[in-house]
Amino acid sequence: MLPTNGTTATPSTTPGPLASFVRFVVFGGGIGLLSGAAVPLLATLMPWALANAVITVVSTLVCTELHALFTFGTGRRAGWRRHLQSAGSATAAYGVTCAAMFGLYALQSSPGLLTQQAVYLGAAALAGTGRFLVLRLFVFADGARKGTAASTQGEAAAGPKGGTASDPRGGTAVPTAVVPSARTRPVLAVAC
Repeated sequence: MLPTNGTTATPSTTPGPLASFVRFVVFGGGIGLLSGAAVPLLATLMPWALANAVITVVSTLVCTELHALFTFGTGRRAGWRRHLQSAGSATAAYGVTCAAMFGLYALQSSPGLLTQQAVYLGAAALAGTGRFLVLRLFVFADGARKGTAASTQGEAAAGPKGGTASDPRGGTAVPTAVVPSARTRPVLAVAC
């Protein structure tokens, strides 16, 4: 439904909690699967630990961008602050899975493969859910609550939004809010 005052309605781009969680799982899981395949390939060119570190950093950066633009619908790229916070939550999730595995080995000196997988996947699911909550409630909370309005704050300093401007050809007033600014459109730097 369009307002009658001549401006266009902006649909909400912020997904709800369930949609955000599904996107989080799809993007995170998809990048995780790609990373799992990329580490051994890269390890043919360098030591495995270095390959794992490189893929972990790259995949975390890509996931943070995807989460900013699509999972939590902020309408803008993540920025350094959010990348650092996301890396912190990923590090905490890594700590949870490590602690679970150390705990398992403290309880059983040689657990079976199925037990190891069950403990690791359970800890990863718990850590992933916790990471989702941290990202949704803290890291991307302001953008998710405000939608794309947060990305237009810089435009307010440049001039009034929704006002009129003179047409340089004829001097008549032209509405300025008809076409959205290029700064409000999300740009994804990493193609995947």
